[in-house]
Amino acid sequence: MAELAALDDPKARAVNEKHGDDHGVNLGKLRALAKRLKTQQELAVELWATGDTAARLLALLICRPKAFTRDELDAMLREARAPKVHDWLVNYVVKKSPHAEELRLAWSADPDPVVASAGWALTTERVAKKPEGLDLAGLLDVIEAQMKDAPDRLQWAMNHCLAQIGIEHPEHRTRAIGIGERLEVLKDYPTPRGCTSPYAPVWINELVRRRQDRT
Repeated sequence: MAELAALDDPKARAVNEKHGDDHGVNLGKLRALAKRLKTQQELAVELWATGDTAARLLALLICRPKAFTRDELDAMLREARAPKVHDWLVNYVVKKSPHAEELRLAWSADPDPVVASAGWALTTERVAKKPEGLDLAGLLDVIEAQMKDAPDRLQWAMNHCLAQIGIEHPEHRTRAIGIGERLEVLKDYPTPRGCTSPYAPVWINELVRRRQDRT
C-alpha cells in the first residue's frame, strides 16, 4: 500500500477522475509492479479487501482467476463501482473463470444496470468466440427494445454486443445495422482521429471492410 501511495500522481488522478476512477497510479507502473510481484492469490485477496481502487486493480493483475468461487466473483462485481475495476474484473478474471457462463446468465437479468452490463460484456465475448447455443435473434430483440433508454454503462455494453453480432454473423448483419440506424445510440459520440466510431452501423461496416481487405 505504501508503494502504491508513492506512485500516486495528482495529474493522473485528475485525468482518471474524469472517467469515474478514483486513483492516480499510472497503469504502466501498476503493471510493472504486478509483473514483479507475479501471481499471489492471498495478497490479491488482501489488496481487494482494502477497498482502494489502485490496490484492487493490482489485485486483479496478480490473482488466480480460477481460485475464486462463483459467489466471491458476484460479490466482487457488486463492490466494483470504479469503471476500470469493473472492466478489469470482467475481462481479466471472470472471463477466465469456470463460473463465467453461470454469472453471464445471472448478471444479464440483474436489475442493477452496472451488474447487467457485466452480463452483456460476457455475452459479447460469447458472440465473438463461442456463439453456439446463443439466441442471436433474441439478443437483437432485447437490444432493440431496451438499449435506447438504458443507463450509460449498460447502453454501452448492449451497443458493443449489437456491433459484435453484426460483425461476426453475416446472417444478422443487415438487421443489426438497421437497429443501430433506428436507435442512433452513440451516433454523435466524439471519436478521435484514427479511431473507429462506437456508433454500431459505422463500427460494423468498418470492421467488416478491414477483414475483407485482409483477405
